Amino acid sequence: MPIDPYIVLLLGTVGLAALLPARGAAADVASGASTAAIAFLFFLYGARLSTREALDGLRHWRLHATVLVCTFVLFPVFGLAARSLVPVLLTQPLYQGLLFLTLVPSTIQSSIAFTSIARGNVPAAICAGSFSSLVGILFTPLLAAGLLGNSGGGFSADSLVKIVLQLLVPFLAGQLLRRWIGDFVARHKRILGLVDRGSILLVVYTAFSEGMVRGIWHQVSPARLGGLLVVEAALLAVMLVLSWYGGRALGFGREDRIAIQFAGSKKSLASGLPMASVLFGAHASLAVLPLMLFHQMQLMVCAVIAKRRARDPEGAPDAVTASAAHAVQGQPQDRVLR
Repeated sequence: MPIDPYIVLLLGTVGLAALLPARGAAADVASGASTAAIAFLFFLYGARLSTREALDGLRHWRLHATVLVCTFVLFPVFGLAARSLVPVLLTQPLYQGLLFLTLVPSTIQSSIAFTSIARGNVPAAICAGSFSSLVGILFTPLLAAGLLGNSGGGFSADSLVKIVLQLLVPFLAGQLLRRWIGDFVARHKRILGLVDRGSILLVVYTAFSEGMVRGIWHQVSPARLGGLLVVEAALLAVMLVLSWYGGRALGFGREDRIAIQFAGSKKSLASGLPMASVLFGAHASLAVLPLMLFHQMQLMVCAVIAKRRARDPEGAPDAVTASAAHAVQGQPQDRVLR
């Protein structure tokens, strides 16, 4: 499987933060730039989301509701259940990061791509991913406030204010200005995509730099990291199976079930990283580690499932899903894809 160059850039950014973390005045500049980048990132999200397409997608509300339940109900339930693994497999900070992972919205681009490869309902995947991202801007901070509380590395009511100012306000501004800038954003999609990725790299560098300066990474041993990978592999396998067979139980056809599985089993690194930076502050580096690892894992495994399903007859996708979900336990964790 080819390696996306963005994988190298993301891992290289982590390595740069480990070797040359921002300190003193440089840290202040990096933090300010990261804050501005996050706001601009969500402004672009708002400018890209077509309100008309979102409203048209409501006609398929059962599918979107199913994806939202997977993303914001089932995932958090399993996240809360993982509390029993502390301190056997997970430390408390790693568990908080894992729980945060279960609260972020689904992906958009990769859900669409995998649904298309597997010959699923692509329009439904587009709307489901968009709805999940939109709902996540509100639900993720609220769920974090309720489930993490003040234990989430400094999470407080001030974090909700920061979410509104840094995420929600820019997003709404993008939506309001979309009428005038929507065509420009569409025409320069490739260039603005580079801005997206550059902003995320800056957020990663700032978070991991602060973690290095504060010595947070000394809390993670190789054994704990291995335990985290095992837990995340099990979580992904369960969600892949539940989203597929749950869709069948609810009476969805094959194409819709493909969209449900790919949109309902993944978590967005692009949305989660900026949110974690705002919510967790100095502890963001440990908070985003589970999300970064899960993001790599989900894309590698879903790529295998999508390619196998595209080659199989429509009458026999279940065996492919079951075997691929089972195989997630043995997938190597050496890539980060967007």
